[in-house]
Amino acid sequence: MIRAYKFLMRPTVGQAQALAQMLRDHCSLYNGALQERRDAYRHVSKTTVRYGEQSAQLKEIRAFDPERQGRWSFSSQQATLRRLDKAFAAFFRRVKSGDTPGYPRFRGVNRFDTVDFPKDGDGCRWNSTPHDPVTRVRFQGVGHVRVNRHRPVAGKVKTVSVKREGRRWYVVLTVEQATPEPLPATGSAVGIDMGIANFLADSGGGFVTNPRHGAEAAARLEAAQQALSRCKRRSNRRRKAVEKVAGLHRKVRRQRLDHAHKTALGLVRAHDFIAHEDLKIRTMVRAPAPRPDPDRPGGFLPNGAGAKSGLNKSINDAGWGVFLTILTSKAESAGREVIAVDPRNTSRACPPCGHIAKENRPTQKTFHCVACGHKAHADTVGAINVLRAGLARRNARKG
Repeated sequence: MIRAYKFLMRPTVGQAQALAQMLRDHCSLYNGALQERRDAYRHVSKTTVRYGEQSAQLKEIRAFDPERQGRWSFSSQQATLRRLDKAFAAFFRRVKSGDTPGYPRFRGVNRFDTVDFPKDGDGCRWNSTPHDPVTRVRFQGVGHVRVNRHRPVAGKVKTVSVKREGRRWYVVLTVEQATPEPLPATGSAVGIDMGIANFLADSGGGFVTNPRHGAEAAARLEAAQQALSRCKRRSNRRRKAVEKVAGLHRKVRRQRLDHAHKTALGLVRAHDFIAHEDLKIRTMVRAPAPRPDPDRPGGFLPNGAGAKSGLNKSINDAGWGVFLTILTSKAESAGREVIAVDPRNTSRACPPCGHIAKENRPTQKTFHCVACGHKAHADTVGAINVLRAGLARRNARKG
């Protein structure tokens, strides 16, 4: 299995400048390759330029500009061209499927923050000084950069990436590992129901509170964005304001990830089988369609867009998608089983009698079956139904 590690780097001032220059030069290569594709399609009878053709030109580009392009790893430059090729492949895939195409755009220097090295030892070397107690990673054109390795790396390093986040530099490793030993069996199964008031409820009656990291930081973020809007463009004051806004966003993202990792780890350690709803989050956060007013040309009827906007913010703030991805990954590493089930009627079906009705849930929090009178927390009922559906699906697979 493949696992990723992310470590903070501690470059010197000179190394940080070299890393920044590497990003600038790869950004220039990316934009130049994009311009070549645009010009070929527009002016040369709609000719399509492929990755192979652009990769073959790298030797000439490096010889023509040895100071900016010749000093960096050939393989990392090929990875940058593959990155552009993937962007075009995704663009054509969206065109064929009828989605919003999103043509690949030119990247500004401040929006190109990652350089990939497809193979450890080709332009880069992880743990380049193994006899030194301090872990270092070597990059061609930069040197041996100190790494804050906060945990051991188990397995064979396959790829290495450099990533810039604000003023910090990170190295990201993808490592090939043997299948790990599964955790000891607990004999427990659980269903979970994702929510807004509570982050999740489990079938045993437990709840995980929703930390609402985005809502907690909203006031500080609003003040920082207002200060940014008052700054003069290209000024040092504006640059600092941009860094402050970006720093607040990064903090919220890290808080969400930390909460998701801890919650998922607790579930994986406690249960052998976990069932959750197969949520279509992208569909859930869509804005409601406008409602034209037939009596007033050019006018529209209320469609609840304001309330839906607040709900969408809460869903995005909860980070369900990130949590479910982390849960699936941790379960795979621990030898646990995770199954996604259809969420329809999970909050309307009565666990004791099976009666399904909209009236069974008079409020967001309360479940009261109109057939048998069963009362419980609505989220707990949903989790119980999710668990039953997951167990039924697992038994169907085995049968």
